[in-house]
Amino acid sequence: MDDETLTKKGISAKGGGRILLLACGALAREILDLIAANGWSHLDLHCLPAILHNYPDRIPAEVEKAIAKHRADYDDIFVVYADCGTGGTLQQTCDRLGVSMVEGPHCYSFFEGNDTFAARGEITCFYLTDFLVRQFDAFVVKPLGLDRHPDLRDMYFGNYTTLVYQAQTDDADLTALAKTHAKTLGLDFERRLTGYGDLTTSMANLNANT
Repeated sequence: MDDETLTKKGISAKGGGRILLLACGALAREILDLIAANGWSHLDLHCLPAILHNYPDRIPAEVEKAIAKHRADYDDIFVVYADCGTGGTLQQTCDRLGVSMVEGPHCYSFFEGNDTFAARGEITCFYLTDFLVRQFDAFVVKPLGLDRHPDLRDMYFGNYTTLVYQAQTDDADLTALAKTHAKTLGLDFERRLTGYGDLTTSMANLNANT
C-alpha cells in the first residue's frame, strides 16, 4: 500500500488541537487500531513507505520533507519512528525541527517495552513483528536475495539462534506463518505476545498533553 492509502484524515485545517502522526508504514495498522480503540479523533496519520525500513539512512531526510509539507496544517506533529538504524540523526532532525518522536532504538524495542528489551540484552535473536511476518518475502527474502541464492542463508543468519516473533495480536495464522519463517531461516522459534508496548504509552502521553 502507498502512503495515500495509509493516510487517515480528519479536519485538515490547523486548529482544534489537531496532531499529525508521521509514521513508518510498517506501523500503520497498529496506530489506526489504537486511534480507533481510544477515540483519538483529533489525530491524523500519514505514513512514509515501509520499505525505508531497509534504507535507514534515508529516513531523516524523508521525515523532514514530510514535516515541511504538512506542518502548516497541524498544531503539532509527532514522529512515530524510533531511531530505526539512523545512528541518532533522526533524533537530531526532530530536535532541530522542534518535533517529538517515539523513544527507543527501533520498533522491536518499543513493542516489547524499551526497558524490558534493554534488560534482555539479546544479540542472537532475529525479530519479526506482525507486519514483518506478513511481509516476510518483501522485506527479508527478496532484499537479501534468498529467493535467488538460498545458499546465502547461513552467511546472513549463521550467528543467529532464534527467531523471536513479537506478536501485536493473538493470531494463530500469523503464529503459524512466523514458525514457517523460522524454519526457512534455520532458527529456533519463540513467540512473545507484546501487544503494542510503549507505542501505546507514547500515544497516550501525547493525548494527555493536548
